[in-house]
Amino acid sequence: MDPEKLSHAGRIDALKALERHAAWIQAQQAHILAALDADVQGALPEGKWNESIEGEWNFACEEVACALKLSGTTAAKRLQVARELDSHYPTTLGMLERGEICYMQAVAVTEACGVLDPLLAAQVEATIAEKMPGLATGQTRRALARHIIRADPHGAEERHRKRKRERQMVHHAQDDGMAMWGAILPAEQAARMNQAVDAHAATLPDEGRTLEQKRVDALFDLVVNRTSTGTTGAEHASGGRSAAVVQITVPLDVLIGESEEPAQLKGYGPITAGQARKIAFAEGTIWRRLIIEPKTGVLVKTDPTTYKPTAETERHVIARDGRCTFPTCQMPAHRCDLDHIQPFNHDDPAAGGQTVPGNLGSLCRRHHVMKTHHPGWRVTRDADTGIATWTAPTGHVYTNSPHNYLE
Repeated sequence: MDPEKLSHAGRIDALKALERHAAWIQAQQAHILAALDADVQGALPEGKWNESIEGEWNFACEEVACALKLSGTTAAKRLQVARELDSHYPTTLGMLERGEICYMQAVAVTEACGVLDPLLAAQVEATIAEKMPGLATGQTRRALARHIIRADPHGAEERHRKRKRERQMVHHAQDDGMAMWGAILPAEQAARMNQAVDAHAATLPDEGRTLEQKRVDALFDLVVNRTSTGTTGAEHASGGRSAAVVQITVPLDVLIGESEEPAQLKGYGPITAGQARKIAFAEGTIWRRLIIEPKTGVLVKTDPTTYKPTAETERHVIARDGRCTFPTCQMPAHRCDLDHIQPFNHDDPAAGGQTVPGNLGSLCRRHHVMKTHHPGWRVTRDADTGIATWTAPTGHVYTNSPHNYLE
């Protein structure tokens, strides 16, 4: 198996053999994940917490996320796929275990057939199973889509109507100071939007731009510099543009050009010093001062003894944490709860559990509920470094550093 000693054909054969081994390993992981999921669901002692919460929250994904260094969403997906394969798609799981298909094909079966009742799902799996070893993942998904529409045409129409009601904007950070922005919407609307963008792009001067660059610029122009009757885009931009709030956290030496350290753009993450200065000195920018401790980057705390954080304290904690403080969670801090790590003492606020940044952490609602109600999870926070230490029910320990710009 030494790549240097294999022929070109031998290297292809080695790749195929390794892929079969990888499929077998992923099948074994699926068995373990399914068993872990079932184990955790039955592990909570009766009467420990509200039954409705117990039914809604299964925190196996938190343990998997921390153990495998996955996001909570990815871990939950891995558990769901394993549960579905183990419970409903033994044929697909068996093919994965024998290395006849890849893991992403098995995922495709669980995702596509998950909309069907068990009997129809089994029929579709049986129909597609013999074809899958000869298909790529994309081909598998397309074949599944066709068979599902044939098996349940009325359900397909209803699902489309439901998805249409759930249309939404999407915004994902990418590398090098870029982001993906768009929407999930009906396919026919997307086609018309493509046509509108192409038509507007054709009116823009080349100025050395490629077609794709012009299409992106055309989309931005249509959204941000949208015109009203009798007004040009430039005129509208100077007087009629909708107000927008863009928040960055940036060191003073970066602002004055003495450092090129990264800044933090709210809702995105680290950006270059040049990008930060461009935003900070743009026309109409409003500055809000937040004081930090120079050595650690931890924001200086105030000392209120009321249960509800002051506006200043809330801004400090959100800017310091950036994200939910549970390891692997990426929920933006401004959408999280501010949780007292040491419980607030309502009888004697000065005695402990004060509402200060050092005793507050940003937690999304899911992880706030888990910390408060789950009998096994515990968290502490180092006041000097801001590092949160979480202990899982199994005793495994995981740490999470503040997501500020000094990372």
